[in-house]
Amino acid sequence: MGQGGKPRRGQAADGELGMAVARAQEGDEDAFSVAYRLVQPGLLGYLRGLVGDDAEDVASDAWLEIARDLGRFRGDGAGFRGWTATIARHRALDHLRRQKTRPRPSVLEQDVLELPGVHNTHDQALESISTEYALELVSGLPRDQAEAVLLRVVVGLDGPAAARVLGKRPGAVRTASYRGLKTLARQLGAEGVTDDGPRTLGESG
Repeated sequence: MGQGGKPRRGQAADGELGMAVARAQEGDEDAFSVAYRLVQPGLLGYLRGLVGDDAEDVASDAWLEIARDLGRFRGDGAGFRGWTATIARHRALDHLRRQKTRPRPSVLEQDVLELPGVHNTHDQALESISTEYALELVSGLPRDQAEAVLLRVVVGLDGPAAARVLGKRPGAVRTASYRGLKTLARQLGAEGVTDDGPRTLGESG
């Protein structure tokens, strides 16, 4: 709910997600469907950035594991987003090892652009790019920055949660995300993007 601040993508739905997960853990199949509907778009966008056209298959594998291990999950809606992203990332890395391919961040920007209701100032920069131009821009980011931007903007995780998914220190992920978004904003000619509003991504870089 609005408290004057501009919510991160996913925050508004995290309360609903938390309740759905709790009911799903008690065996409510409809509630599991609600949780799936709330999480799947961001998860699929993240996986597209890692495995390209194989994202649907990898997501299916991830959801089988999520359903199997749901009883072991402890946490709220935001925690569930992070937990599912971690599982999806492991499945994606397994897939890439099998394919002997390196992760491809070249398609992640399309998913960033298709997000509904993105509010923070960095994200407004992303919203203003045409899809073609975005393809060029985000594919040019270093992979750590691309993946950090994906987890923050597409999946809707906060910095510490994104750090847990990536197995890195929160400061390193915050810096990568900040630098990636700053680079995109600069390339868009939106210099004010990183200077307006609270510096939620830190001031490094």
